[in-house]
Amino acid sequence: MVNIILCGGNGTRLWPISRALMPKQFVKLFDDKSLFQLTVKRNRVLCDSQYIISNAEQYFLALDQLEELEEVNNQYLLEPIGRNTAPAIALACFSLAPEEIVLITPSDHLIKNEVEYERVLIQAKVLAEQDNLVTFGINPSFAETGFGYIEADGYDVLAFHEKPDFTTATSYINAGNYYWNSGMFCFKAGVFLEELKNCSPNIYNASLIAFTNANKEDIIRVKLDDMLAIDEDSIDYAVMEKSSKVKMVPSNIDWSDLGSFDALYDELPKDRDGNTLNENYISVDSKNNLVYGNDRKIATVDIEDLIIIDTMDALLLSKKGSSQKVKKIVKEISKNSELHNIHVTAHRPWGTYTVLEDNKNYKIKRLEVQPGKRLSLQKHYHRNEHWIVVSGTATVTVADKTFTLRANESTYIKMGDVHRLSNDGKMPVVLIEAQIGSYLGEDDIVRLQDDFKRE
Repeated sequence: MVNIILCGGNGTRLWPISRALMPKQFVKLFDDKSLFQLTVKRNRVLCDSQYIISNAEQYFLALDQLEELEEVNNQYLLEPIGRNTAPAIALACFSLAPEEIVLITPSDHLIKNEVEYERVLIQAKVLAEQDNLVTFGINPSFAETGFGYIEADGYDVLAFHEKPDFTTATSYINAGNYYWNSGMFCFKAGVFLEELKNCSPNIYNASLIAFTNANKEDIIRVKLDDMLAIDEDSIDYAVMEKSSKVKMVPSNIDWSDLGSFDALYDELPKDRDGNTLNENYISVDSKNNLVYGNDRKIATVDIEDLIIIDTMDALLLSKKGSSQKVKKIVKEISKNSELHNIHVTAHRPWGTYTVLEDNKNYKIKRLEVQPGKRLSLQKHYHRNEHWIVVSGTATVTVADKTFTLRANESTYIKMGDVHRLSNDGKMPVVLIEAQIGSYLGEDDIVRLQDDFKRE
């Protein structure tokens, strides 16, 4: 069985922890593990390999975090733009044998009852071997209005229902045969493709063209024009609600999609006053607060039922129960800021950079380049740069010269000069980069050569 992991989504409801270039599935929230890593760990018990579907930025995050887990049996499919789950799953299934059983899971869900989870996976696999499309229905613990519901009779699905109002959700709970739609699935790759062809032929045909034209040299890279030609639709609408082959496994697995800070609060360890545990948090007569922040002290006095999220460049304060409105903040911020998109520390395929100071005409960064990695061969039209090596040994190319820089040595790169930095050693290279110019955005990078095939 192959675990197809859907890594799309930006997790805007957990801003400012989650950003577009570091979404919630890759943030290490639990025991220094990310939700993505926890997904891999619990599914590798029954799955032989992982098949990661993501965009180019998330690919490198996934690659690094799989290396931490020492997982090597992985496949990757990169989408230049998301078209929802039905096309994503179809593109992956086209590359697999028709009889291969796949387990489709989001990368950002938390499942705590792994013994029960293994049991329902075995049930699902048996049903999938019988040529069924299997979904997992979560036993609901309260009348949630933010989830879709599945009406079922045992394994038989009677109907799918949209997100209800509170009164309708309460009636579902009282009925006893309604389940939260988990967004997880299990089936044979060929059976899914046949049902997609029958139920949504336009998506099937466009996805087949996109897969056929994709670059398959090392990993599968779908072309933008081909991806845009695919109708955007979820697997639920495109297949599951139309097919006669659908079964559901009732699942009491202690599941959460962590779709809000209120949901995150429920899952984090707390002190005797109901405040989330944080070594930098000082509480005086404060109760039932979610406090997240690792960079400085946070102190509260006589505060109750608040959400306090402190990062290096943004502070969020909210009442508990109102955190679903965070997406409105993200919408507002995105109009004139990059705060929705990137943290002060950004992850790149070669390492990380941290913005230390950012002003109108200059920016100072700390770069850390991992052993064996190098930046793209590039130039800038609007800025000059100074590189000062703090530690390690860097191989630097500027224009037609290549030379070595060691700790406490520096170089100057003029606007328009072609340049590159490589780490050929066994230790990380740490350097300070000072940018000076009229425009300092990340899009003022013209890549001439790139080991990671970025544009």
